[in-house]
Amino acid sequence: MDRRQRKNRTAIFKAFNELLTEKTYHNISVREIIERADVARTTFYAHFESKEELLKEMAMSLFDHIFSGVPNSNIECDHDFSKTTDSTTIITHLLYHLRDNKQNILGILTCDNGEMFIQFFRHYLNELLPKYMTIKPQKDIPEDFILNHISGSFINMVQWWFKNDLKQSPEELTKYFEAVIYPALHAIENKKTLKK
Repeated sequence: MDRRQRKNRTAIFKAFNELLTEKTYHNISVREIIERADVARTTFYAHFESKEELLKEMAMSLFDHIFSGVPNSNIECDHDFSKTTDSTTIITHLLYHLRDNKQNILGILTCDNGEMFIQFFRHYLNELLPKYMTIKPQKDIPEDFILNHISGSFINMVQWWFKNDLKQSPEELTKYFEAVIYPALHAIENKKTLKK
């Protein structure tokens, strides 16, 4: 993607996000996005097949670089976690990104299709967490159930955090999350050990 294409894509994202803070998702037309972004209709459709695709891409773009494993020094000058890859670091890193993209996240979460964003978020977490957390399938509890529980807990925590104006730091919130999640995982491991 060349510089002009990146500029147009950024303008479309910005326009869409601004409109989401002003009206509901279903009341936003592609025409309004185009006018606000000051791009041609053909430019919009060169990047996105539909408004739904734009919402999906906007949600996905918020998480892409953390999943790529490639640090961005321009973005991460105040929170570079590129040298460590443990679960605590990854959770904290993700929380920094959510906090830094507060306006975009709030616009998406409060729109009519906020549930679509939650689905994308869960999908990303389900891919990311097994890379950094040891989630072993149990005899009575399937691995995907445990993963779904952890992802759901994380998403609920983020919603709570945003609802409470992000009062806690990403580090504090990570401690809260680990204090609640890890004992449950430990209990599952202990249960497995006792059955042997």
